Amino acid sequence: MTTPHHGIAVIGAGLGGLALARVLHVHGIEAAVFDLDASPAARSQGGMLDIHDDSGQEALRAAGLHEEFLARVHAGGQATRVLDQHGAVRMDEPDVGTGGRPEIDRGELRDLLLDSLPQGTVRWNVKVTGARPLGDGRHEVTLADGSAFTTGLLVGADGAWSRVRPLLSSAEPAYTGVSFVEADLLDADARHPVSAGVVGGGMLFALGAGRGFLAHRESDGSLHVYAAVEAPEDWLDGIDFADTEAAKAAVLKEFDGWHESLTALVTDADGALVPRRIHALPVGHRWDRVPGVTLLGDAAHLMSPFAGEGANLALLDGAELGLALAALPGDTEAALAAYEARLFPRGETSAADSARNGAMLFRADAPQGLLDMFAAHEG
Repeated sequence: MTTPHHGIAVIGAGLGGLALARVLHVHGIEAAVFDLDASPAARSQGGMLDIHDDSGQEALRAAGLHEEFLARVHAGGQATRVLDQHGAVRMDEPDVGTGGRPEIDRGELRDLLLDSLPQGTVRWNVKVTGARPLGDGRHEVTLADGSAFTTGLLVGADGAWSRVRPLLSSAEPAYTGVSFVEADLLDADARHPVSAGVVGGGMLFALGAGRGFLAHRESDGSLHVYAAVEAPEDWLDGIDFADTEAAKAAVLKEFDGWHESLTALVTDADGALVPRRIHALPVGHRWDRVPGVTLLGDAAHLMSPFAGEGANLALLDGAELGLALAALPGDTEAALAAYEARLFPRGETSAADSARNGAMLFRADAPQGLLDMFAAHEG
């Protein structure tokens, strides 16, 4: 049986992998994208994203999708509220429509990218188990069903626990010291009006020492909440998330003495709580040039979410890789070298910002650090 061959194989149909495939398509270059999800609708894509004018939006311009993106943004989503643990409002900035970081539902953005690709570009329900070099920049990729394919260019867009990364780097994500517990409050204006008022029209930061509630209003009127706790890596293991009421009680023990309007973001949550440890690759993660393979997005520079850069960098990585390949047809190695020369310093800067912001958000005098940061930006 002949082993299938793809000139460009992208592992992962997240935002970065799709942006790469779209920019290549715009330039008449075919790519095959492989994703382990059974279908585009197999799971929720998460909450709102703020897409930055100097990164994520630049990628969407390169993809020819910027106008369609603007038609889908969530009006009012750039509003920001900062509270202390006693529920006192320390900052309340409305969205006046002039900010450079409009919000969009992650699922809508993914659908925009997916719908811009030729039918069949993404192969669903394909789990990559490993890859090995064949020489001359070619690789063989093995799949969970026992099959394999070869490729002339292998791109790891497969996230934190990338199966492609070991071809380039021995680095692995490490726990950052912060864990999230995610919750949702549905139809908030009608069913949870107090919480809706606390969160406001955009993003909420309610912060204290080593703790915080981060929340945002979604385009469907729900509230998505992250209870953030500086905790040992095994803290979540001691909570039974199959028992939602017991899980709520365990999480709220970490917020003893906080104002009830804030603890209600967990107490009144609809549905199960979802635990998530925050991991990151080392700041400044990079690798030596290896023929025929590269990484983008979280596979390349996984960082904490505290600079809001992860999705934006994934989009920009994908677009810039596509543009580099289109600009240097027939010289893949030169294109990869040019792409990585921009990728590495950009990722290092954002990862350092994320780590610094994570420490600042939950310091002893929180939320003062965040207020100082906002004041400095305005100045």
